[in-house]
Amino acid sequence: MRLLERDDAGEIRLTENFLDGSKIPQYAILSHTWGSEEVLFNDLTDGTGKNKLGYEKIRFCGEQARRDGYRHFWVDTCCIDKTSSAELQENISCMFRFYRDAEKCYVYLADVSRLPPEADGESSRSRWKPAFRKSRWFTRGWTLQELIAPASVEFFSKEGIRLGTKMSLRETIYDITGIPLGVLQGSPLSDISISQRMEWVEKRETTRKEDKAYSLLGIFDVHMPLLYGEGRERAFLRLQEEIDKSSKRIDKARSNTCNGGFSMGFKLPGVARVHHFVAREEELNQLHEILSKGPDRRTAVIHGLGGMGKTQVAVEYAQRHRNDYSAVLWFNARDQASLKQEFLRTAERILHEFPSVVYIQDAVESRDLDEAVRAVKRWLDISENDGWLLIYDNYDNPVLNKGDEKRKKNELDTAGDGVLEGYDMRTFLPDAYHGAVLITTRSSRIQFGHRVPLKKLKHVEESLAILCHTSGRQNLGKDPSALELAQKLDGLPLALSTAGVYLCNMPTTCAEYIQLYDKSWQRLQLTTPSLDSYDKSLYSTWDISYTQVRLRNATSAMLLQLWAYFDHEDLWFELLREGQLQGPPWFQKMTDDIIEFNTAVRVLCDYGLVEADISSKEYATESHGYSIHSCVHAWTVHVLNEAKDKTSARLAITCVSSKVPAMTEHEYWVIQQRLIQHGAYCSTMIMDSISLVEGEEWTLQKLGDLFKDQGLLDKAEAMYDRALQAREKTLGPDHTSTLQAVHNLGKLYLDKGRLDEAEAVYNRALKGREKALGPDHTSTLGTVNNLGLVYRDQGRLNEAEAMYDRALQGIEKALGPDHPSTLAVVNNLGILYRNQGRLGEAEAMYNRALQNREKVLGPDHTATLATVNNLGLVYWDQGRLDKAEAMFNRALQGIEVLGPDHARTLDTVHNLGLVYLYQGRLNEAEAMNDRALKGREKVLGPDNLSTLDTLNNLGTVYKDQGRLDEAEAMYHRSLKGREKALGPDHLSTLETVNNLGTLFWNHGRPNEAEAMYDRALQGYQKMSTPQRANINVQALDNVEDFAKFCIQQGKICQARTLYTQYQASFQAVFGVEHARYKRVTQELESLSLS
Repeated sequence: MRLLERDDAGEIRLTENFLDGSKIPQYAILSHTWGSEEVLFNDLTDGTGKNKLGYEKIRFCGEQARRDGYRHFWVDTCCIDKTSSAELQENISCMFRFYRDAEKCYVYLADVSRLPPEADGESSRSRWKPAFRKSRWFTRGWTLQELIAPASVEFFSKEGIRLGTKMSLRETIYDITGIPLGVLQGSPLSDISISQRMEWVEKRETTRKEDKAYSLLGIFDVHMPLLYGEGRERAFLRLQEEIDKSSKRIDKARSNTCNGGFSMGFKLPGVARVHHFVAREEELNQLHEILSKGPDRRTAVIHGLGGMGKTQVAVEYAQRHRNDYSAVLWFNARDQASLKQEFLRTAERILHEFPSVVYIQDAVESRDLDEAVRAVKRWLDISENDGWLLIYDNYDNPVLNKGDEKRKKNELDTAGDGVLEGYDMRTFLPDAYHGAVLITTRSSRIQFGHRVPLKKLKHVEESLAILCHTSGRQNLGKDPSALELAQKLDGLPLALSTAGVYLCNMPTTCAEYIQLYDKSWQRLQLTTPSLDSYDKSLYSTWDISYTQVRLRNATSAMLLQLWAYFDHEDLWFELLREGQLQGPPWFQKMTDDIIEFNTAVRVLCDYGLVEADISSKEYATESHGYSIHSCVHAWTVHVLNEAKDKTSARLAITCVSSKVPAMTEHEYWVIQQRLIQHGAYCSTMIMDSISLVEGEEWTLQKLGDLFKDQGLLDKAEAMYDRALQAREKTLGPDHTSTLQAVHNLGKLYLDKGRLDEAEAVYNRALKGREKALGPDHTSTLGTVNNLGLVYRDQGRLNEAEAMYDRALQGIEKALGPDHPSTLAVVNNLGILYRNQGRLGEAEAMYNRALQNREKVLGPDHTATLATVNNLGLVYWDQGRLDKAEAMFNRALQGIEVLGPDHARTLDTVHNLGLVYLYQGRLNEAEAMNDRALKGREKVLGPDNLSTLDTLNNLGTVYKDQGRLDEAEAMYHRSLKGREKALGPDHLSTLETVNNLGTLFWNHGRPNEAEAMYDRALQGYQKMSTPQRANINVQALDNVEDFAKFCIQQGKICQARTLYTQYQASFQAVFGVEHARYKRVTQELESLSLS
């Protein structure tokens, strides 16, 4: 076997031929139908392969393999040297094994088209699925084994877009092919009759008539020489002869199984099986690898949270591989008494199969449970009887050492009746070191075997499949509420099955079920019909684990109960420690040091209730966290905390609020991002049911800060409003803490573009702070600075400058020139100077802010990167586009730590779009502006000023692309929003007016164009002052655009007047060496000669 290897540079080459016995690396494999210009072995060796159409399939396979982590892959067209008849025969004989041993099989369907999901919309599946059903791939002979042999099969459209897997599409594949679902899920082919397997190929075709028989060699696990030219009938006759020989050999082997006949019929008495088993292929393959026959004992331990389906995985494994073992024996291992009864039942089964085994007969007749254990172990220990599989199910309460034994005894003495006694199951294993053992357990402590953790289902399609099967409702994949329900239940099979059986028995929609789940969880679970395939309900499944936890470590149990008031993910030591002084004694002791905390959590991990974060992410000063499944969290809320504990809720709110870092702290965003889900959970409690006591209003303020910093402005406003109301009520309207709440609300209104409201609350805060703290207090000056921000956004630039100058003078005097508050004002002055067209002064301010922020906060702090971004805007204004692009790229690379949809990230994305636009890179400009627009509409809303900025820019992109109607729609939407929010004469409004003028000009509508240009010019002139006349960059853009329009319209005198009037302004803004000043001067000279 030879493979293809794709190197890091993307080059693809053939490997050497791997001979028998040599180690073959992991590889992926391609399945497809042959077309024109396929790349053959010789094409690759002589270097001409890349010129053929078929090379795209090879490139696709290599790139997909790389994405899945494999360097090597196999493609039938070019990995076999078909000029060598010996090599061809050998490879065809081994083809089934090639596909079976591949890590992944990619099916490339050249006749099925699908666009990327984001471009395809919600109904994409309905568009490609008819073509999928009719695909030529399902009609070809060789693709039959390529479908069945690999464990993992993924289907792709001709564009390389993933359509689904053999598992997710199995119902459709069954409809197309008639191949039973069990076979598609990995059941042994030996379970299927010979005639049924023959039927699978009847309607399939092959190019060479003999191949219809040869393509079945792997399906029947037989070998025979390939004799092309013998004809189809002769080939099938020889195939049938080989099948008959093989069947006789198998029958003979079975009759002699285990050197004397220890074979027992397959039965799993008392064990319910899911009729439509879903997913878990990776775990089943892992189990098969561990438990496959070998000279020694093979032991696998499936462990995981209750409800993950451990028992069902064990049942499915036993069903699929029952023919691999002489006997499959199932034991209920929930406690020692139950296990002994299982041994007696097993002894009865053995006696029924082998009535001459005297010691088994004696044990059965005596009804002595200990004797039954000894007898069955003795039978299993026989050296020739080495082909069995023992399954010990629900071994959830292990005793693994003397310490465990003593602890379990104390637990029993404390708890009394009703508690399951722990025991050491190793005493119930056969003594001989052969055979296979499979154990299922909730405990993660069992180490005597290969551990197979069972976690939540990875793909939402698998969750939807369980909902479909258990509810009896089809096409749930098209129901958005079903998708939401599947995501809410987060891949927990028991929860999904429980929901499905409820929906099966009740005329309830998925949307209604979600409401019941959120509001009436306990009643919903108690009224849900029982599930045959699970021995416990969702309501009760974790009760046993919780009882064991409580007996083992009371602190662990109380921590689990407290967890109901935090989010279910990422609870960590330092977060809880923030509330140490406010917590009860057990909490204070647990948060005293991290060893105490980890000891408590470790017990929860042992019982599968909690998982540790084992990611490679590093935190500078914080430890890694722990998470519980969302369904377990719902159980802690509705069962462990049926009566809401307001003290615990306020403790959680205190922990989260106390942990919120200020934006000036190093890497504040890392902690804030870990906190955001907990903050959201706390805010929901506050809004729904938890009333804070006097003195706790600060928590509202801190939660508001968290949401504002993370761009969740609506949540921030809700917290700030409550904080203000609480402080006005308890402290009065003029208290400094109340004024701080007023100030924060003003910043929020500013971020949301509600400028009039922002101005009003800032004026209130300023008036109150000047009275309470004095005009030169840093808090007063902070409000002065922010009021300058409002004036700037309102276009009142002179008033803004006065505010900034006052703030800078006072803050610099009080805190020093390098303090973060001083640098914030310096940065704001830079923005103002840029808006005024004073680009040199703006650049100087930004450089000062940048230099000091890098020194004080570090080069990667978000405040530093904000200045980098602003400096990029100055470079853009100056026409230094390469430098602007470098600044924006640096800013974006760093600022994305806040998240791809954070407002600050989107600001930089928007600005990069500007640079690409002016560089003529229109496709990249469109992509950036599209991303910025989608993000801003989602985070800030459709009428936010930032959203309107992006609409304006996207209009310009469309204009330059010649998409004039789309451009006009964007401009009108932006203009309407800007006029409403800012007024008709604001800088931003006039920018869009000017852009509409250019659009109308391009559109051949000169009268409308002139009206727009003239309106913009008059608006800019209104802003002029004698001190700084007409030097805004946008105003000069308008002058230049208007003048060009006039020249094109033959209005030379008007154009000359415009250039003459504003030539000095171009010089003041850009300087005499700048290209724009030179261009205007040349135009003016040219017009003067006209």
